[in-house]
Amino acid sequence: MTDEATAADPGVAPDSGRATVGALTQVGTEVSINLGSSLAGVVIPVVGSFVVVAVRQLVMAIVVLPLYRPKRAELTWARLWPALALGVVLAVMNLAFYESVHLLGLGVAATIEFLGPLLLALTTSRRLLDVICVIAAGLGVVMLTGLDGTINAWGVVLALTAAASWAAYILLTRRVALRLPGLEGLTVASIVSLVLLVPAALFTLDVSVIDWRVLGLLLAIGVLSSALPYSLDTFILRRITARVYAIITSFGPVIAAIFGWLILAEQFTLVQVLAIALVCGAAGTALATQRDAPTSDLEMTAEGQH
Repeated sequence: MTDEATAADPGVAPDSGRATVGALTQVGTEVSINLGSSLAGVVIPVVGSFVVVAVRQLVMAIVVLPLYRPKRAELTWARLWPALALGVVLAVMNLAFYESVHLLGLGVAATIEFLGPLLLALTTSRRLLDVICVIAAGLGVVMLTGLDGTINAWGVVLALTAAASWAAYILLTRRVALRLPGLEGLTVASIVSLVLLVPAALFTLDVSVIDWRVLGLLLAIGVLSSALPYSLDTFILRRITARVYAIITSFGPVIAAIFGWLILAEQFTLVQVLAIALVCGAAGTALATQRDAPTSDLEMTAEGQH
């Protein structure tokens, strides 16, 4: 079976060797994304969230802009508005997430944020198991945020904002994919997000704190969280089904928690560890037991990750 056939039909299982390579690469991108987020947690206290997100979007724009060759007749509001909206959502999503990482820690923020795509994926489901999984995921978040009274409330609001933005990003990405060819929609969205972020980044930037270490961290965040994962998406999705992709994605909060512990020295209580495991387990169960037809929204989170 050809690569194109497999990519066109997410329900078609590729051969085991190719699937293994695709799955391992997907795990690698999850590691890359969350390592980038942990480095963001290191540098945000120095330069602020606006600068970190702006640099990340700049790196992504550098990757995709060379592939964009617009025609003047195509630059119309009716054609481009979903991509413009996507750029706004992209900026809000990343700003809210990174600031919540600063306030809550990476493990907690990533777990709360994952509620967005999970609830979107299960919105139209009428299965009792999916209802149980949603309740379990909600209980996990309550365990993370509501039991000891020490959690930062504004951080929770920002993480929930990131969750809602991620859900909106998935919906808009699907619309953009249907209306605009190739990476055109992502390129337009990247430009919009840069236009929104750069003025705030320049306004909040303290030039005196910039050194080679900070610049290196900012570049690493852009490469690990944007350039590398985006460049590998097509390779991965041609080798594994969308369901497998989504199941691996559902363990992102666990990987985030590990990097929060390793890089940011975050400490987790037993309750928090159980809560993160509960959210990931609920998501993985819901996805693993879905029927093959049609592809769910959570299975389309390839381009929406942090």
